Amino acid sequence: MKDEFLKHLSLKKLCTDKDKILLAVSGGIDSMVMLQLFQSSTFHISVAHANFQLRGNESDGDEQFVKDYCAQHAIQFFSERFSTTQYASENSLSTQMAARELRYSWFEQLLHENHFDFVATAHHLNDSIETSLLSFARGSSIEGFDGIAVKYGKIIRPLLFATRDQITHYAHQNKIVWREDSSNASDDYQRNFIRHKVVPLLQELNSSLENSFKDSIEKISGANELTAIGVEAWREKFEQKKYNQTLLSKTGFDNSQNPAGLLWNLVKQFGFNLDQCEQIITALHGQPGKHFASHDYELTIDREHLIISKRENIEMEVQIEENQHEVQFGNLTLTIQETAKIEISKDPFIANLDASKIKFPLVWRKWKPGDSFHPLGMEGKKKLSDFFIDQKISLVDKEKITVLESGNEIVWVIGHRIDDRYKISQGFSKAMLKISLISVPWPNKELVRARVGKPLQ
Repeated sequence: MKDEFLKHLSLKKLCTDKDKILLAVSGGIDSMVMLQLFQSSTFHISVAHANFQLRGNESDGDEQFVKDYCAQHAIQFFSERFSTTQYASENSLSTQMAARELRYSWFEQLLHENHFDFVATAHHLNDSIETSLLSFARGSSIEGFDGIAVKYGKIIRPLLFATRDQITHYAHQNKIVWREDSSNASDDYQRNFIRHKVVPLLQELNSSLENSFKDSIEKISGANELTAIGVEAWREKFEQKKYNQTLLSKTGFDNSQNPAGLLWNLVKQFGFNLDQCEQIITALHGQPGKHFASHDYELTIDREHLIISKRENIEMEVQIEENQHEVQFGNLTLTIQETAKIEISKDPFIANLDASKIKFPLVWRKWKPGDSFHPLGMEGKKKLSDFFIDQKISLVDKEKITVLESGNEIVWVIGHRIDDRYKISQGFSKAMLKISLISVPWPNKELVRARVGKPLQ
């Protein structure tokens, strides 16, 4: 088994004998076998034991057992006691998830403080099989069917090549002592239900279940790599990043036999589920403007794209008094300055207005249907909705546009156009009110300035 262990480390490129490795050791048979395998090789190891205080004296006995073993073999030892039940209650987590969060957070701390290269856990092939079956039962995508990752960041799994029986045989053969966890015999946990009820029935169908699963996991892992490559190729062809938005071309779904599944793979990172993706695909070529929301993002079906953007909570309006020089509206900021210096600006983020025509307080608000103004350079009135169409402003961008009002008249569609009636005139205007948008919802102002014809500075 030692040869297979070393071959596994090398084949999967998990670590080398030059790395500092922290072993997560519970005291059970799996982790004690992992510890012995590393000990018998030329690796630089230390041991970490997490006491979750879930089994009273039994948990304390596990901690003392691992501590004594490390002292006897001169191995650096770390331990931590966690109030797991309290943490689970405070964070609305299951006991298993609470323990997972606590131990991996602690491992990360130990990695950072002691400059370890990797943390090794003692998950084996049967653990991976159970994970695959649980993922299948929960309706996971193919990504969940390849079991436990052999390497995830700084976490490595050196025993994933071995079955539970192989580990047990090696432990007896090498007279390895371990502590038995009484909770392993319980059917209270989902994983143990799979282990004790489901797997034995599957083994009746296939006596070589473990080897078959091992081969399947390897194939699925390879398929997942190819899927990731395919998704990136799709993104290169059909995805755009515009300011703080992600745009997915509708045409990218036209030839797909499974467009909802394709969409889900593209937007799951934003928190959208498969049901929503099916609804989006159904509405894809219907009337533009339909919205879908996850916890943190919104997706809008536009004319040519699906537009994904961060959801924003913004108040309805703010008032600007005459003596105010700076005001905030959500994540936007305006500065206001009155000056006798008259100048023309083509910058869409600056409004130079005739001060004599402005009535305070100004109202800064989101635009709404029915709004109209006299766009600079035009004599007549125009509805904002028509102005946005002329300017080819997307549905998502349109929803984020704000306006500035004076005496119930829009004087500036912020970031786009001032009202012609409030423009300054050389030789006629005596004072100018300069209003600047200094915090904008786009990462790169210059791209927008260039779009309206202002030379880049």
